[in-house]
Amino acid sequence: MDSLKRLKQEVWRANVGIYRAGLVTMHSGNASGIDRRCGLVVIKPSGMDYDKLRPVDLAVTDLEGRQVEGRWKPSVDLPHHLYLYRHCPDVGGIIHTHSNYATAFALLGKPIPPYLTAIADEFGGTIPCAPYADNQGNHIGEAIVAAIKSSHGRVPAVLLAHHGAFAFGPTVEAAFKAAVMLEDVAKTCHLALTLGKPKPLPTSEVEKWYERYHTTYGQKQKPSRSGC
Repeated sequence: MDSLKRLKQEVWRANVGIYRAGLVTMHSGNASGIDRRCGLVVIKPSGMDYDKLRPVDLAVTDLEGRQVEGRWKPSVDLPHHLYLYRHCPDVGGIIHTHSNYATAFALLGKPIPPYLTAIADEFGGTIPCAPYADNQGNHIGEAIVAAIKSSHGRVPAVLLAHHGAFAFGPTVEAAFKAAVMLEDVAKTCHLALTLGKPKPLPTSEVEKWYERYHTTYGQKQKPSRSGC
């Protein structure tokens, strides 16, 4: 399978995934991925139902937004995705949602502090909320990149005031995971805030959880042993 065909499959799975996970509704939100070698971006078409979406329906553009493949026009959020890809060379996938709990924090212009070990694990600190930006030009992309820099470049999600959330990662799958985790921790934090005043974890504890999660958590591929 060539790299572009494989990327289309990954982006299609992410788009279907955010719909099935309840992070988007109707036509809102989108997922994209980039093939850095070819300089091509694959993204959901504008206004298309998730349950009708197929890999062949995805739009393919270059980094300047010129469509090179696909019969449907790309998402209206394409400029924001392209801005991130141009300015964040380590990003390989982007998810944009209006998921309820994360967007509730965004509506209030509130970042999500590291109240939970799950936030420390995945996000490594406070999930920032960028100030409101309109949809003209590169305003949203600039706001996201500024928020990423404020978090020392390691938090894989940014809330956008009065708008929603963007999650990103080195792969489309990693971006999808960050989007799902963002909504999950936002829901837990919302519930806790209705009951009392939670306290964020100390920075030293955040660092311990983040370090463990990104070095020893999960399965690492080991060399196979012959005869077993």
